[in-house]
Amino acid sequence: MTFIKVGKNETLDSAIRRFKKQCAKTGILAEVRKREHYEKPSVRRKKKSEAARKNNRRRFG
Repeated sequence: MTFIKVGKNETLDSAIRRFKKQCAKTGILAEVRKREHYEKPSVRRKKKSEAARKNNRRRFG
């Protein structure tokens, strides 16, 4: 869980900006998007394999 403490002289906008940065850094939003819909294990493996193949193509040729 991500927490921030708002300082006495800190504006709400800067606190929200800091919160968003911290969420992005911890990967919360990416995790939420990933778990938004159920994905079968076979589909997950296929996506992982495709990503590895794509990375190999970039790296070696």
